[in-house]
Amino acid sequence: MAVFFVWKRAVAIKANIALGKHEEITGDTSQRWRNLLLVAFGQKKMFKRPLPAIFHFFIYVGFLVINLEVLEFIIDGLAGTHRIFSPYLGGFYDVLMNIFEFLAVAVLVSCVIFLFRRNVIRLPRFQNPELNGWPRMDANLILVTEIVLMCAILTMNATDREAGPFFFSSMIEPLFASVSDSTAHVIERVAWWLHIIGILGFAVYVTYSKHLHIFMAFINTWYGRLEPKGKMNNMPVVTREVKSMLGLSAEAVPAGEPAAPADQVGRFGAKDVTDLSRIQIISAYSCTECGRCTSECPANITGKKLSPRKIMMDVRDRAEDLGAGLNKEKFLLGDYITKEEINACTSCNACVEACPVLINPLEIILELRRYVAMEESGAPAQWNSMFQNVETNFAPWKFPAADRFNWSKNIQ
Repeated sequence: MAVFFVWKRAVAIKANIALGKHEEITGDTSQRWRNLLLVAFGQKKMFKRPLPAIFHFFIYVGFLVINLEVLEFIIDGLAGTHRIFSPYLGGFYDVLMNIFEFLAVAVLVSCVIFLFRRNVIRLPRFQNPELNGWPRMDANLILVTEIVLMCAILTMNATDREAGPFFFSSMIEPLFASVSDSTAHVIERVAWWLHIIGILGFAVYVTYSKHLHIFMAFINTWYGRLEPKGKMNNMPVVTREVKSMLGLSAEAVPAGEPAAPADQVGRFGAKDVTDLSRIQIISAYSCTECGRCTSECPANITGKKLSPRKIMMDVRDRAEDLGAGLNKEKFLLGDYITKEEINACTSCNACVEACPVLINPLEIILELRRYVAMEESGAPAQWNSMFQNVETNFAPWKFPAADRFNWSKNIQ
């Protein structure tokens, strides 16, 4: 049943991503593999903040390795066996179980520390308005669930008198020393069922949670941009028109720029998720809600409403709503993300640099800005003056290009 619900949810997420426009992927495949190995698997960018990175690494490795033990749980449940791998692995089985228990304890301690950071110390990046309500509860619920699951493993091992003793679970064995063998067996079975049901429930729940990044981050890292962070992609429609005015063929579009259909004008920029690319929607589903982007954003630091984390959360929420047939009369721009937010962005790429899974909120902000400027003519008046100066004088300032270096005449 859990597999059915996970599959059903995966189909829905795929359909939500398909709301976006197709985008051709170019670039060095070997670099994409390096990003996948170093950033996704190796957690490279996490270690810019070493302390939380270490605890997160324990949870990450624990999630991967402890699931190998879960495989034994499932086989035992289906075959009616008990620790089926033990006879085949001999003494090495005890070594593996001690490794699993070490990781279980590491995950447990890490989750307790993260709960403390979020709810007692109350780190500023976890207190932003976009985390109020469900997002904050979701993060806490996952941490508590992981603690319960790790306690279930240790309890199961401590009360299993046919195996072990193992190093960490032996420390809590005195708690069960006074109970009979039959009672210990019942406790061991309850812990076993708790862990199995918890794992299957977690697998379903995570598809509705921000912890979907456990899977989506690998996809997003693969599709991450390989160009320099300061590069802005041209709009294919505009590029085609410029090439046409210059007497160049449509094939002269630079490598890496998506080609626009010759018979389709489309929309300038983005008003809704349907105007974004599928990769940008994947990025929204990959967001860990860690807030590193927002904590590095100079606009947010100076009190502006812009939060790059909220931008990604809003894109994901809008895709969810539109995919479910909700709020069809609304749009991403205006109803989810305000002009005040996107106008506060300095385009500095601090959020892009800070993201541990290569998410690029700036791309989405620029697309929304393009719609406001080119479709609504709604850019701030000061910006319109700058646009005109760039068009006529090739500079933001209103003076001829020939006078650009007049300031140097006063230098002695």
